[in-house]
Order: sequence, then C-alpha cells, then structure tokens
Amino acid sequence: MSPVLGEIFLTLARRAEREVRKALSESLAHAEWAPAALVNLLALDEIEIARPILECSPILQDDDLLRVLIEASLEHQIAVARRPGISGRVADAVIDQAEPAVLTALSTNHSAGISVEGVRRLVEHSRRIAALRGPLTRHPLLTEALAEQMYQWVGTALRQSIAARFNVDEQAFGTAVHAAVEGIVRPTAPARTSVDQGERDEMERRLINKLQAAGQLRAGLLIRAVREKRLSLFAHGLSALGGFTDDQVRGALSAPSPEALYYACTAVGIDRAVFPTLLAELRKFNEFLPGDQGEPFWLRGALSPGSAARAFKALIAAIQVEQRNVV
Repeated sequence: MSPVLGEIFLTLARRAEREVRKALSESLAHAEWAPAALVNLLALDEIEIARPILECSPILQDDDLLRVLIEASLEHQIAVARRPGISGRVADAVIDQAEPAVLTALSTNHSAGISVEGVRRLVEHSRRIAALRGPLTRHPLLTEALAEQMYQWVGTALRQSIAARFNVDEQAFGTAVHAAVEGIVRPTAPARTSVDQGERDEMERRLINKLQAAGQLRAGLLIRAVREKRLSLFAHGLSALGGFTDDQVRGALSAPSPEALYYACTAVGIDRAVFPTLLAELRKFNEFLPGDQGEPFWLRGALSPGSAARAFKALIAAIQVEQRNVV
C-alpha cells in the first residue's frame, strides 16, 4: 500500500465512529498488507476494537506489543498475553509486570516463547496467585523440579495431577510439606519482624545486580517499582540499566525539574508517552520530587536512547556544579 493511501486510511480511522473502527479492525486482523500505523492505532483503541488486531495481526511486532503492555488497559495486556506465538521478549515483559490476570493468561498460552527461566518465575508467582497453579500444572514446559516446588503450595486436586504427570511420591512430599509448614509455624530461631531501610536498600541493589547479570533487567521493572512505591528498587534499576552512578540518579530524583529524570528514563527505553504517569506516581511517595519547574520536556519530540543518556549526564553535571557553587 502506498504511503499516501495509508495516511488516508489513518485519517479516516481517527475520525470514524466506533462501529466503523470495529469493523475495520476485524477486516484487517489477518491482513499482511495493512498499514502499520493504522494497525497500531487500532491496537490501542478500546478493547472490543483492539482485540482482533492484538490476537491476530501479523503486522504487530515485539516493540508494538511492548508498547501495548505499557500504555494500554489490563484487558489489552491480557489479549497480548494470549496472542499465539508471542516471543520470549514479550513473555518476559508480561512476567516483569506481574499482573495476576495477565500472568494467568500467559500461563494458558502454550505457543508463547517462554524461556525456562520464565516458567520458573511463573511458578514462583504461583505461590501468591492461586489462579496460576492449575494452568501451570498442565503447561508443557513445566519440569519435574518445578512441579516438585509447586507441590508444596497447591491443593489436593492439583497435587494429584502433579503426582500423576511426574510420578511424584505423594507420601514423601507430604512429609516434606509438613516439615516446611512446621518450620514456618514453629521456627527454631526468632524471626525478624522488620528490615531497616539500609538493609532493604542493599537487598534491592543485589536483586538488580542479579537480574542484570542474568540478562533479565528490563525497563518494565522500573515501571512496576514505581507502581509498588519502591523508590530504592527504581533508583538502582535506573542506575544499572542506564550505566549511571547512584549520585546521578539521586540528583535527578531530587531535582527542581523533571528534565533530568525524563532523559534518564528515555535512555533506558521508557516510552515518553508513559513518562507523565510515571512521574505523577513517583512524586506521590518521593516528597513531591522531582519538582515541576520548566516545561513538559516529553512533548518536544522523540529522543534516541544515546542522545538522552548524553543529555542526562550533561544536565546532572551542570546541576551538581550549581549546587557546589551555592554551598
């Protein structure tokens, strides 16, 4: 399709009524010739319009699906997780976000390119998300070792299912589960009731280092950290992903303007369309910092990650010099 015709389609779609957009989505869901810009527009429309595109369109690439996971609703994310043949990169992003309903949808998608590590993480999530347990016991990638782990926290019916599939010794596992429960209910040493801030900060630093060493550190983790109000996790993750120092990231988080933080987030792959929401959430638990001086820099236009990283370092250096001069 010519660029001119594609632009005409895009303009019509933006102005069309809901039923017209819905029909257009259904007709283009399997089309290999559909304009990419139009397909992406429909993919971010309301879910009844977006679903056919998200489930089937061959035009959508990994970057398009990752954008949907970050920007769109929970229903859109579920549709992405159910999409046949999604890549390991997209599956990892779903697991990073750790939304229970989306994880459950992913666990039922046997064609998804989930890695062995991804399955392990899903099993770990099933400790707290009961809806994951059933689909995971039937998942073709579930190993015997992971099934044995799940055996400790699933119900009787699923234990029987695991035992039948992997020939697990139910009596032996019953004893192991009992011992584990006893250790929690009647621990041999007094449990610590709290973790001080310094220790929590170090724990989260080690977590980030571990994820980075395993190649599992993603920008999605930073967004999740902000949602969960974990400032230290966000700061360490931003520092590791961007190759920034802790002082540089702290400077951005306490600056009178969000410009430096915007550059840092852009440098690690956080979409500029997501940044305003992330900034608003961050200010709620970071003493309303960074401040609101200056213009909304994210409206200026897109920056490459490399340009954003250079702009971040230059701006932070200037801020640090100014602070030293004031002192």
